[in-house]
Amino acid sequence: MNKFLLLLLLVFGSTIYGQEFNATVVVNAEQTGNPNLQVFKTLERSLTEFINNTVWTTVDYRTEERIDCSFFVTIVGYDNDAFTATVQVQASRPVYGSNYSTTILNVNDRQFNFNYLEFQPLNYNPNNFESNLISVVSYYLYTILGVDADTFELNGGTSYYQEAKNIVGNAQSSNALGWNPADGLQSRFRLNDDLLSGTFDGYREAMYTYHREGLDVMHNNVKQGKQVITKAMKTLEKLHSVRPNSFIMRVFFDAKAVEVSSILSGGPSVNIADTIQVLNKIAPTYRDNWKDIKF
Repeated sequence: MNKFLLLLLLVFGSTIYGQEFNATVVVNAEQTGNPNLQVFKTLERSLTEFINNTVWTTVDYRTEERIDCSFFVTIVGYDNDAFTATVQVQASRPVYGSNYSTTILNVNDRQFNFNYLEFQPLNYNPNNFESNLISVVSYYLYTILGVDADTFELNGGTSYYQEAKNIVGNAQSSNALGWNPADGLQSRFRLNDDLLSGTFDGYREAMYTYHREGLDVMHNNVKQGKQVITKAMKTLEKLHSVRPNSFIMRVFFDAKAVEVSSILSGGPSVNIADTIQVLNKIAPTYRDNWKDIKF
């Protein structure tokens, strides 16, 4: 057989998986007093390449299907290879039949301390804890994959949350914050535990209803979409009655408060008086957003 033809068969005949993310990484080191050090630029570039060039699943993602996400890393201090930082993680997905992208995750992690030597390779190993930097970023990537899948299929993200749980387990032997039950009610451990707990199935049900049955039908029937979104708020109210003031509820509204206010204010009129009462009860920290709703 012609060697060139054989090469083509080997390349195109095998299964090739596409990368899953279209990620933007920003490393802000203004608070260190030395924001222009090369190590910060190298870290930013290395994290971008790590996220976008690693194959995280066995799903073949086309370029237009990649999940848009961002990691905004704020370096508070550093000493040699030890960094004190926070990270804001956001992700979005397109709404069917529109040019609009909706935020599906918005988390501010203040327990993001790590060690990093300039130019050190970043590689994800599902079987071992390599570094807190790799573990935190990988954990959020699998969480994003899970949340994204949940918006397209009811409980569709379970396998990704399980992978994130594996990362939590591997990292618990480290001294890093965020991985253990004792690390607070807004830790990475708590978020993952809640996502996999049957107690919080209402969150995952609401994510599916809100996106797949609500937003994704609004190109065709805005009124129906709004009505379904009010239904999703009722689902969250049931969750609130079981676990009031939960971290998972905050995660939902940190991503959705502005959008919910906008959707309920515009378009065809539906009965949302009860929904506003629900919102004030389950998300009181966003009370100003609910005041802006016009109906």
